[in-house]
Amino acid sequence: MISLILFLVFTILLIINLPIALAIIFATLVTMLFTIDTLPAITTIAQRLAVGIDSFALLAIPYFILSGYLMGQGGIAARLVNFAKTLVGRLPGGLAYVNVISCALFGSISGSSVAATSAVGGFMIPAMEKEGYNRPFSAAVTVTAATTGMLIPPSNILIIYSLASGGVSIAALFIAGYLPGILVALLLMLACALYVKRNKIKPLEKEAIDPFWPSFIGALPSLLLVFVIIGGIIGGVFTPTEAGVVAVLYSLILSVVIYRELKISDLYPILIKSVITTSIVMLLIGSSSAMSWLMTYESIPQDISQLLLTLSDNPLIVLLIINLILLVIGTFMDMTPAVLIFTPILLPVVENLGISPLHFGIIMILNLSIGLCSPPVGSVLFIGCSIAKVNITEIIRPIIPLYLAMIAALVLVTIFPAISEFLPTLLGLI
Repeated sequence: MISLILFLVFTILLIINLPIALAIIFATLVTMLFTIDTLPAITTIAQRLAVGIDSFALLAIPYFILSGYLMGQGGIAARLVNFAKTLVGRLPGGLAYVNVISCALFGSISGSSVAATSAVGGFMIPAMEKEGYNRPFSAAVTVTAATTGMLIPPSNILIIYSLASGGVSIAALFIAGYLPGILVALLLMLACALYVKRNKIKPLEKEAIDPFWPSFIGALPSLLLVFVIIGGIIGGVFTPTEAGVVAVLYSLILSVVIYRELKISDLYPILIKSVITTSIVMLLIGSSSAMSWLMTYESIPQDISQLLLTLSDNPLIVLLIINLILLVIGTFMDMTPAVLIFTPILLPVVENLGISPLHFGIIMILNLSIGLCSPPVGSVLFIGCSIAKVNITEIIRPIIPLYLAMIAALVLVTIFPAISEFLPTLLGLI
């Protein structure tokens, strides 16, 4: 009954379009009133809001958010696109592959799918249209490819999963995301290749591609950020939180001093945007902490775990069911609250079946990444449509093969844990 009240109230509040953080808080409060007196319920929620964000690991999030905004406006995306052109631009339909690679590179550096969609899509979508691609397909490629930044580190959502899971190593999660992220990018490129063959898209003209070494040297400072951040974390030079500070300083120097795409006067609005985004994320974390506490208090995760385990004791069947649940959740709930709410519910289920929290974390993030480019809530989808100036109805048909590519990657990562665990095991992180 408590579970029914909690999720029913939460769903109703989402339907009436209440901001999701407030929906979580009010649903938790209403449910608590059935089990706890009014004053203790309000006090408990206030305490959980404070305790939920009282974590040293979360200090990394505002720094990575700020570095993502700096990179988005600092000329990094243009240099990554030029470098990607030198790699695959001479292939038939090379601009589609350039789009995927650029989004993956920029997403891995900025840690933001929204930033990748905005920064890369802003000039890749018009460029692809000029070369014979239709605009909805170009937008679909950008939208789906931008989600690889959720897997390839540094990624804020992996830090949030570490918190929600009770302390899975952030360094291990960062390294675990590389191969799945690359797999998604490769399968998206395969889907693009089928489109290119069907529509007989020609390669770029040789004059449209910069020489390799100048473009590589231009992109090298941006690419080095990944090695600095990840190498520093793995080598024990600094913690993930300190890595966020390094990312801010590096991207600031890169954008203002080296590339000179940002002026000092541009920093104030960037700081304001970072503060607003950080506030939203932290409120979501705090409110989700209150709901997670209530679910634990009422043994909801244990009840759901027992229910799922009665359906099958085969890990693959249970993971299939969980993946279907998460695919549905991802279509109407943003990734951050979904991770915070459903990790405590679903993680005990998979742990009882011998599946590692690391592997499950990558499955969950990859799964919910599909929701970022799915209606009705997909934030990346709406941003991509806005940049491309197309309606969602126009993008649905060209995005379906790309959806199938992402789902194929999800199936492979689910079935083969080594895709997630090979690199962390090789580096001694697990």
